[in-house]
Amino acid sequence: MTRFSAFAIARNALSFHKDWGPHWRNPEPKRQYDAVIVGAGGHGLATAYYLAKEHGLTNIAVLEKGWLGGGNTGRNTTIIRSNYLQDASNAIYELSRALYEGLSQELNYNVMFSPRGVMMLAQTEHEYRALQRTSHANRLNGVETRMITADEVKRICPILNTSPNARYPVLGALWQPRAGTARHDAVAWGYARGADARGVDIVQNCEVTGIDVENGQVTGLTTTRGHIRTRKVGVVVAGHTSQLMAMAGVRMPIESVALQALVSEPIKPVMPCVVMANTVHGYMSQSDKGELVIGGGADAYNNFNQRGSFTSLEHTVRALVETFPAISRLRMLRQWGGIVDMTGDRSPILSRTPVEGLYVNCGWGTGGFKAIPGSGFSFARLIARGEDDVCGPFSLDRFREGRMIDESVAAAVAH
Repeated sequence: MTRFSAFAIARNALSFHKDWGPHWRNPEPKRQYDAVIVGAGGHGLATAYYLAKEHGLTNIAVLEKGWLGGGNTGRNTTIIRSNYLQDASNAIYELSRALYEGLSQELNYNVMFSPRGVMMLAQTEHEYRALQRTSHANRLNGVETRMITADEVKRICPILNTSPNARYPVLGALWQPRAGTARHDAVAWGYARGADARGVDIVQNCEVTGIDVENGQVTGLTTTRGHIRTRKVGVVVAGHTSQLMAMAGVRMPIESVALQALVSEPIKPVMPCVVMANTVHGYMSQSDKGELVIGGGADAYNNFNQRGSFTSLEHTVRALVETFPAISRLRMLRQWGGIVDMTGDRSPILSRTPVEGLYVNCGWGTGGFKAIPGSGFSFARLIARGEDDVCGPFSLDRFREGRMIDESVAAAVAH
């Protein structure tokens, strides 16, 4: 793997940058691996990277039925924050946010992490009290957030309508100054490059069609590119988790719905931070190219539609125009949809399963991107050692035991 540096860029400039090698190999799958990760999105690639880096496992494969990073990793709004309510959530999301801060240096790949700050608006008295509670919980867990006034909101983001006579008045906000955004594709590519450099086989266009189980132990996978023997499988496929786990006879407590987003035509810089307006069900930031990146809540019905619908987009934009009047005349540049998997308590699942050697990472809802480094780091330890303190509270057992991790308030728009 060529190491990126100013010297390497200067050297390759002499050949008009024609001599850069591929970022990762395109190998044929071997017939046997020590561990297989199903799903080459951010979470799956991060898991493979940390399995190799932290636990010394190199005979690993990552199987992807499409192309690397082509699922939800490439279909999100790139928000990174850790201002959740529950202790278990604070632990994994803050671990992830902290890892993002040094991720470009660790991977030797610019993931374009931008700690521009995230504010969650309080536009009702009830919401203000809920965000205050979250702020206190964050402080107790060492997460840097604070409540700010409507005047401070206006100073940080001038295009917000903070008039007391507004239809949705801004009473204040929960502000996390070290949160922000990153480049979604770069995160996937960086982890793929790092994993490949440590010997991990990333096999694209390889769909898993069956999971082999003998006497309660996973023994292998049937794929469109042949049979693979392995005694450890990590399933990290987001919205398709239920179908894949059903192949091993495991029923998952999740439902799949579409989440839609859009970007506007590019304009000059107007938003220095990320704003989440949960009362009107929308959130917005500005990309480096000047586009306003806009997202809202998940669809109200179960579906696997990645095309999106004008009904949902209209609802999101109409609501945001009330809070950001300046965007009313912008044109939509493009829109997309992703399939997200939702749990009843709006918290993820990182867990062993009743099948020995079969592990599952799912249920992130619309907040999966922000958790990629922490999820991969912790899930890798769970697969390698059989247990992990960060993953522990998010096990499947919690649904049977009734110890939910309720994030329906802190997650706001299920994000």
